Order: sequence, then structure tokens, then C-alpha cells
Amino acid sequence: MGTDESTPSWCPSGDAHAPEAVVLGVRSGTDGQVAYLAEPVPAGDVLGAVPEGISPTRVLRFASHCVSDCINRSGTDCTLVDRVLALPTKGEARAVPRCHLRTQCQWWRQRGVDACHHCPAVSTTHYQDDELSELVADPSTTPEQLEAWIAAAS
Repeated sequence: MGTDESTPSWCPSGDAHAPEAVVLGVRSGTDGQVAYLAEPVPAGDVLGAVPEGISPTRVLRFASHCVSDCINRSGTDCTLVDRVLALPTKGEARAVPRCHLRTQCQWWRQRGVDACHHCPAVSTTHYQDDELSELVADPSTTPEQLEAWIAAAS
């Protein structure tokens, strides 16, 4: 993944089944934070190793090219990153995670280091009865609506 601006931008919450998809990281620990891989691994090389009955996105985070017909796309921007940034960060500010995707990451291009601080907590699988995750995943939700929901839930 070079740094040439003419190359496609990558989505850090991408489609595991896209031909170019790579594993961005592994969900680990009790909080499900992503531990990033040092080097990309083609998604096709690992999808078959995930046990039957477990969604690959439950244990892995994938990256793939941003596509113009994505439901989170508005012009050239990703609206998902704006919703993710409306969420409070857990704990103290941490160092920016090491990430092989950064130079071509759409979220990095749009929001820089703030997106990187929130990225490890993003889950591409949300669970039934998790209203906040449903709101974040819904492209029609605005950051202001998320902030209001979070304030009301506190």
C-alpha cells in the first residue's frame, strides 16, 4: 500500500469478501479492542480458518477499498467516521496505534489522529439489543443524534 494519492483509499471497516480485502487486526481482550497486525494478510488466506458458526467480523477487522456505492459514502467522504468520532473514547488518550493501513486510510485522510484514537474500538459486528452500535452503523444517524443519545443514557 503506497502513499500515491491516485491509489484507492481504504476503509478500515471494510468488506471481508472484497477481492483486495486484508485483515487489519484481531479483536482481543475483554473490551474487544483491535490489536493491529504489523503487515497485511489477505483476507482470503484466513477466512477459511474461522470456525464455522462464528462470524469472521466477530474476531477480525478487515480493510478493503472504499467504494463509491457504499451506504456510508457522501461525495468523497465517509460518514461512518464522523459517527464513530461522536462516541466517547474509553480511558485516557493513548498513543496512535501502529497501523499498516494509515497512509491510504480514508478515515485518516478525513480526520487524522482523532480517527486513529477511535478506530481500535470499532466493531463491524454489532449485537442485537445494542442500540448504540445500531445507531452508529445507521448512515441516517447524525453525530448530533449520537451525542444526544449518549447524554440521555449517561
